[in-house]
Amino acid sequence: MSGKICLDANIVIRVFRNDPLVTAFLDRYPRCFLPVPVVAELLFAAKNSARSAENLTIYLQFIDACSILGITRKTADCYSNIRLLLKRDGKPIPENDLWIAAVCMENDLTLATSISTERLIAN
Repeated sequence: MSGKICLDANIVIRVFRNDPLVTAFLDRYPRCFLPVPVVAELLFAAKNSARSAENLTIYLQFIDACSILGITRKTADCYSNIRLLLKRDGKPIPENDLWIAAVCMENDLTLATSISTERLIAN
């Protein structure tokens, strides 16, 4: 284990909800990364919430505690490769998820994401 993990927005939301499964999982990683599309999703979620000012403060504190990964020319190349493979396999995924996967691929990081409230996966 590298001690580094990239977080999807659904994991961060579970952190804010004090999910013990997520908290225990993330305790194993001293350094967390957020791709720019995840940061955008989190900022939108905070601004779109009923308590936007309060949530924006909380979200920004969390974002500032993480390392932010931007999108580069290499990211675009990774994106195009992933998208082409998924298209050929008939398995398209949402646009933001493609960018998030490409950022992780470029930086050789595992993405922690959640597929249900019962199960946390790192893939």
